Amino acid sequence: MNDAVIVDAVRTPIGKGKPGGALSGMHPVDLHAHVIRSLLERTGIDPAAVDDVISGAVGQIGEQSANTARWAALAAGLPESVPAVTVDRQCGSSQQAIHFAAQGVISGAYDVVIASGVESMSRVPIGSQTAGRDFLGAGVAERYPGGLVPQGVSAELIAQRWDLSRERLDAFAAESHHRAARAWEEGRFAGEVSPLKAPSADGTPVQVTHDESVRPGTTPQILAGLRPAFRADVWQERFPDLDWRITAGNSSPVNDGAAAVLITSGATARRLGLRPRARLHSFAVVGDDPLLMLTGIIPATRKVLDRAGLSLEEIDAFEVNEAFTSVVLAWLAETGADPAKVNVNGGATALGHPLGASGARLMTTLLSVLEQRGGRYGLQTMCEAGGLANATIVERL
Repeated sequence: MNDAVIVDAVRTPIGKGKPGGALSGMHPVDLHAHVIRSLLERTGIDPAAVDDVISGAVGQIGEQSANTARWAALAAGLPESVPAVTVDRQCGSSQQAIHFAAQGVISGAYDVVIASGVESMSRVPIGSQTAGRDFLGAGVAERYPGGLVPQGVSAELIAQRWDLSRERLDAFAAESHHRAARAWEEGRFAGEVSPLKAPSADGTPVQVTHDESVRPGTTPQILAGLRPAFRADVWQERFPDLDWRITAGNSSPVNDGAAAVLITSGATARRLGLRPRARLHSFAVVGDDPLLMLTGIIPATRKVLDRAGLSLEEIDAFEVNEAFTSVVLAWLAETGADPAKVNVNGGATALGHPLGASGARLMTTLLSVLEQRGGRYGLQTMCEAGGLANATIVERL
């Protein structure tokens, strides 16, 4: 059977996902095309050798609709003969794209695949794909008669269940910003970020080189002054015991960004003279309680470790998406992972969470961390709307 290896991975700087953000003047197709083009340039691979482009995007409407992966591939200069497909597993969309790409290589269906993701939350606001309609239907309403809740309320329920104080949530968030700021200062993101020129508000191109949401001066004391972000009468009436600890400061921001990963078999890499950075070792995807919604990373971690035949202690670096700090702290409490190994260059609370791009972004950062620390195994996991989660283990080569 074939193996699947990562030859290289690259991401954009992450912009604030609002009008005036560093990347808000860029069409998402062009933003996405930038990382695909960068990946081809960095590896030197013949674009015609790519068998497929599998890409994640969550807001598949407007400028990110109509199989946005196809248009990004063409905008990047790939031959018209190279196909592309867009997938949606919510926040884990591009992590799922990596799984699909690797599984295709392992099965022998592909030799060379690009797995990528994009989200322009400044141009396609979060949730806009539902067009204000009921996307659940009568069957789901019957199964969950109390009704499901927004992710922010799920994050509150997690904070309550795991007894995570506001002080702990804010301290974790501040540390994420400090780690990200140190990583930038020490050049640890230099190898994974591809700077780009983006139009400014007046149309003048501006060079974007750094993640825009990182705030080096953030402290728990500053974060303590923020109001709860998801308190509303309807939820307070339903959950009277909640004391509302989740704020904009201990949640991931909304962002624009893209990332891409080149995946081949080991044999193909040798034939093409490419040096792989890591082997895609094991994969898992799980479903979990859609009311808590964000806790799937706990069983997903157990499942992928079981499939890999590895213990938690054998993992040298973890990338756990910081959709909310309560999610990562609950995961830490349940798994017993060493916090010093988790999101060592900062997480989404600081770097940002461009939904469809985040899975590929985490993988790009995980490879960097393993190389910087001389680690062997890395584990990435991502909570996803609807009570889903992906987990991936890679082995540095």
